[in-house]
This record gives sequence, C-alpha cells and structure tokens, in this order.
Amino acid sequence: MKLKALVIGCVSMIASSVVAEEAMWGFTPERNLVSDAKNLPTSWNVETGENIVWKADLGAQSYAGPIKIGGKIFMGTNNQIARNPKIKGDKGVIMAFRESDGKFLWQAAHPKLPAGRVNDWPQQGVCSTPYIRGDRMYYISNQCRVVCADTEGFLDGENDGPFTAEDDTSAIGVDIVWEYDMMEELDVFPHNLAVCSPVAAGNLLFVITANGVDEGHIAIPSPLAPSFIAVDLNTGDLVWEKAYPGEHILHGQWANPAYGIIAGKPQVICPGGDGWVYAMEPETGDLIWKFDCNPQDVVWKLGGRGTRNAIVATPVIYDDKVFIGVGQDPEHGEGVGHLWAIDATGKGDVTETHAAWHFGDENFNRTISTVAIRDGLLYAADLSGFVYCLDVKTGTQHWKYDTYAAIWGSPFVADSKVYIGDEDGDVAILKAGTQFELIAEINMGSAVYTTPIAKDGMLYIGTRNTLYAIKKE
Repeated sequence: MKLKALVIGCVSMIASSVVAEEAMWGFTPERNLVSDAKNLPTSWNVETGENIVWKADLGAQSYAGPIKIGGKIFMGTNNQIARNPKIKGDKGVIMAFRESDGKFLWQAAHPKLPAGRVNDWPQQGVCSTPYIRGDRMYYISNQCRVVCADTEGFLDGENDGPFTAEDDTSAIGVDIVWEYDMMEELDVFPHNLAVCSPVAAGNLLFVITANGVDEGHIAIPSPLAPSFIAVDLNTGDLVWEKAYPGEHILHGQWANPAYGIIAGKPQVICPGGDGWVYAMEPETGDLIWKFDCNPQDVVWKLGGRGTRNAIVATPVIYDDKVFIGVGQDPEHGEGVGHLWAIDATGKGDVTETHAAWHFGDENFNRTISTVAIRDGLLYAADLSGFVYCLDVKTGTQHWKYDTYAAIWGSPFVADSKVYIGDEDGDVAILKAGTQFELIAEINMGSAVYTTPIAKDGMLYIGTRNTLYAIKKE
C-alpha cells in the first residue's frame, strides 16, 4: 500500500498509559451536542463589543468548528484572508487561535483539486471539524485526504512528520505527521467536497469518504470504492474498507460517523449516501444492522418535495438508540424530511422492525442538522428554519419555533438553554424545557453555519467570517 507518509513517532502517543484529552465535533463519540458549561451569556453585541471578549478574522466561508482543546480554538475556513501572504488563491484552510485572547497561531492551507467543483467546490475551505487526541489532530482535507497533524504546528520548533517541503514550513504553517490520500489509494471520487468530521475509538479513526456521483449527477464513477473506512491513528494505514451503499449512492456523502457502546457492545454508526444508516463492528467493519431512513414509496430526484433523501446530519447515540434526520444538499431547496429514533440492538435489515419512533412527513422538513438530547428532551432543527422540542422516548412534539431563515448548524444545549444560529446571522437563545420561551435573538453580522460551543462560562461562535469568544461581564 502506498502512503504519502508513515510515522513511527506517533505510536508512542497512542500507546501512552496516560489518557489523552480529546475533542471532536459533537464533544463525545456519541455526538450528543450538550455540555455542562454554566453561567453562559444571553446578551452581547458584536457592534458595540458588549460581552465580546475577543474576535478573530476567518476567511470568507467557514463551516467547520469551532473546536477547543489545549488552550487553542480551531476553525475550518478558506484562504480569503491570507494569513501568509506567500500562500495565495483559493485554499482549504484550518486556522488555530489562542484561547485566551484569540491570537492567530498557525494554519493548514491545502491546494484545491485540479478537477474543480465536481470534486472540490470553490471557496468552501476545509469543512471537516478535526478529531483531536492529545497533540494530534485528524481531519479530512478538501483534497480528500485523511490528515494527521501536530496541534502545535511548527511553533514548538520541531517537525514531527517526515515532510521537509510542505506548502508552508514557516512558523505559522501546518506540521503534517501523515496523510492518507483516499483518491489515490482507494479510487474514491468525492462529489463536490470531502467534508467528514471523523471520530476515533482506541487506535482506529473512522471516516466517511465522500464517494459520490459525477458532475452530471448521472453515473457513479467509482461504485466499488469504499464509502466507509477505518485507518490506524498511529500510522495512517488502512485497516478496513466497506462500500455498502455501492451503486445506490444518490448524490454525495457528507455525513459524519458516530461511535458508542450499545447493549454492551461497541458499534460505529455511518450514514450512507443511499439514505440508509449502517452499524458496523468497529474492528472489522462487518455489518451489524442497517436501516432505511426513507419511506418505501419515494424515489430519488434532485430537489423537489416528496423525494428520497440522503443523509447529511450526524447520528447521535443515546439510550441504545440512534437518532438521525435526513435531507439533501441545501442547494436542492426545501422538502419533506424525516427524523428517526432507531432501536440499535437489532441485526441485519431492521427497517421494518426497529423504528422506535418517526417524526416527519409534513411535520418536519429536510435537515442537515444534528440533534441534541438532554433531560428526556430532543432538540432538532431543519433546513427550513424550524427548531423543535420533542419527547425523546415518544417523538411527541412539545413546541416548534420559526427562525425565518435557513439553518445549517445544529442546536447546542447547555446551562438550561438552547443556542442555534441561522443563515441570516441570528443566534436564537431558547429556554430548554417543555414550555417554549425565547430568551433572546442576537444578530452576529454574518451568517452562522456552524454550531456554538462553550467552556468555563465562555461561549464560542463562528460566523461565516469571524470567530467570537463571548462571556458575561
């Protein structure tokens, strides 16, 4: 197997008896967007600076992060603001900032793929939120490569990988430890962009590859290429690959995997580009169960209401169930969606037997958002701009709120509040609970496509072009 890099030094980090700190999209491998953070702000003003501790400039489009670990905040963006004047033009970028004051520290800047928008959509940047363990971060670049990088960049004065001629070896460049090129090694054909935010367990990193259709949306150039893979965290070696959706991929594959212990046994959950959810044995990728998240009487077509949906949202594992909503590329517009609670204790095709509950049809629209579950309540959002509070056991709706703008991010629950941003740049703060209450709605001055995070009373919100740290005075 050809690998662009093979690193021995990374092994000692994983083998260490000390449990390293982790950070990832969704906070834990189960991907439930809740936090124990307290004393979070409910008022701020980006124009006057009220309760704004610091702000940092991003590129022109930002979809990944924020994520916090080790005194740093990471965001995925593009190169519209050139931090290194020598690195020019459209790039996929991850920026690292100092947590205390927002100072820019370093960046990864990846060139665009030569085929253009069919594989690597212009100006979208890096849309993968990294999985971080200790001082190693793992993400999927816009070049459809699994990247392991040093969280310190070159600021520690060391080159931790074998690379000596990276695009940017300055003090603000990325220190790549290893890369695994899914296009070269696996013949993956990413449609529009590779965006997976990976998750790990033990020494394995789980990835959805982005394999998809051609530019004409007619054929699948690589139907036998894997949709799901596991690679070794230490070396980047491929451990297993699975092409379960195969020739049935509808469009692209832009969702994220989840990992959890269900009925005492580990499972890795991967939403497929065919609209099915697949549960696999983490060590082998062998199928445990699968579930079709679409009614049987619908067919696929680009856009339109009442058609078969793919899955862009991330599954959440909770109480031996998997919670997931379906949708399409936001460019396809609005349409009927479905939100499922799946009993994850079954075997084989469990579509007809293991739906704990279903919320959908005309009650729920297409979604690319991930749910958050706390205190017996599930909070969900759809692309049409509605936020829902449901009973997690039954799917019964308690309330529904209209933001009047498209929602790309996901609800974040902490401090008895629900925070959610929208495409108009508003962040709604809702009271968590069965009784609806809008606490505040605050405009950020630019679209919010990401999901807020919080720690130690500080709220972090990434807009399309700016990262904010917000705290009560």
